Amino acid sequence: MYLCLFSSDRSATCCYHLTMLLALMDYNNLWRTMDKMGMEIPREAPWRAPHAEEWDNMTMKELLDKVCWTSTARRFATLFVNVNVTSEPHEVSALWFLWYVKQCGGTMRIFSTSNGGQERKFQGGANQISECMAKELGDRVKLQSAVCSIDQSGEMVEVKTINEETYKAKYVIVAIPPGLNSKIHFNPELPPLRNQLIHRVPMGSVIKCMVYYKDTFWRKKGYCGTMVIEEEEAPIGLTLDDTKPDGTVPAIMGFILARKSRRLAGLTKEERKKRICEIYARVLGSDEALHPVHYEEKNWCEDEYSGGCYTASIPPGVLTQYGKVLREPVGRLYFAGTETATEWSGYMEGAVQAGERASREILFAMGRLHSSQIWQTEPESLDVPGLPFVTTFWERNLPSVGGFMKFMGVSSFLTIATVVGAVAYKKGLLPRS
Repeated sequence: MYLCLFSSDRSATCCYHLTMLLALMDYNNLWRTMDKMGMEIPREAPWRAPHAEEWDNMTMKELLDKVCWTSTARRFATLFVNVNVTSEPHEVSALWFLWYVKQCGGTMRIFSTSNGGQERKFQGGANQISECMAKELGDRVKLQSAVCSIDQSGEMVEVKTINEETYKAKYVIVAIPPGLNSKIHFNPELPPLRNQLIHRVPMGSVIKCMVYYKDTFWRKKGYCGTMVIEEEEAPIGLTLDDTKPDGTVPAIMGFILARKSRRLAGLTKEERKKRICEIYARVLGSDEALHPVHYEEKNWCEDEYSGGCYTASIPPGVLTQYGKVLREPVGRLYFAGTETATEWSGYMEGAVQAGERASREILFAMGRLHSSQIWQTEPESLDVPGLPFVTTFWERNLPSVGGFMKFMGVSSFLTIATVVGAVAYKKGLLPRS
């Protein structure tokens, strides 16, 4: 929608500044629009939103094409989708993505490190939670025991594993991505909508990459270690500094996202490492990035019992038709997993919320809880409170590109563009053919 010219010429400089102004307006309007649309969407039932069907039949790419005027904003918006749901804008429902952002607290909360979704880590690692729980439960925790069938035709629910173990219980919680339900044989069969749902929700695509260095050379240059890389040929889209809190084990964590993870899956681990280090060296302006002391990666797309990461992505048309059965119990089967959460779905926080909710549903079925107790709101954390984001006057009131053009008058805007273009042509900045 605009022409970008780089020159020391004053007119070209004016054109550049106009370009930057339009891009700034476009960015700002994109976040405002997404948050405003998200306000209409109920966390617990997005399919009940006033515009649910319209937005669900639209891909996120179609929405971005409608909202964004500049290629600058459109490129970043594509990366925003890639980063948050490890899918492409053309692959996901606009309704689902807007809901996803809304239930994570909005565009600023989900994408921020400080005061946002990426702010904190566990000292000692998050895996210690599972390890401590397993220690308390003892031999009741069964590893390497993939479930192959669930039979609830008898008095008890019977669960069988691929290594021919059998377990019986009054109730069962299934806490895996919906798509992985298709690996399990159910008796009786799943209801039609549930059975259809599990074939329509693919997992996102991501390779998580850890590059370790002898020191935090990027900090010495005044960089925080967070890189947002839009270049199409770059393997990594987003990085975070993953050095331990005491400064030991310097590391940069990066994500190969969506289309790029599929494109680079055929390379060797060593080839991916080389490409990653090369882009880090370019962005950080340091050859030290070319010499890591260690490299680790996890390609979630090849993990048989996740199928991808971070979460299931919802294509157009699915949420309004099948969403209502996502958490709906089937007989004595109850469904958890982060996809079923209504707050921070896709994150560990969402997985915890979903597990607690499914547990309370069973306690209600057993007569131990009242139905009003199933959905309990977690109290605000005193140690890690979610602080409100303060926006500036211009963030709240800067017009969109369309609004700016309307305010200026299309004819006035075109006159400015014509004059700038004529000067650029005269100065030889545009081709004369």
